Amino acid sequence: MEFLDKDEKITIIKDGKEVECDVLFTFEGDDTNKLYVGYSDGSFGSNGRKNIYVGSYDRSKDNDQLENIKTEEEMKLVQEVLEQIDEAVQLGE
Repeated sequence: MEFLDKDEKITIIKDGKEVECDVLFTFEGDDTNKLYVGYSDGSFGSNGRKNIYVGSYDRSKDNDQLENIKTEEEMKLVQEVLEQIDEAVQLGE
């Protein structure tokens, strides 16, 4: 998988069931050789905001399996990108 368009959908397994999710954004980790994918299953949290999940594809592996964020360094990278997206949305970009 080289890149996902924002309009694409991915299928994940949630509670043992296949769930189709909307791809919201993607970005590449320069230091990790991974493609990160932000997606939503359309559910909402107790705060009333849409639940957004982020997983990654490791380009060094020969599969297209979405993986969980595994390290604190990756989590920090994801948090920074989410903050940038949130700022852009608030500014109306």
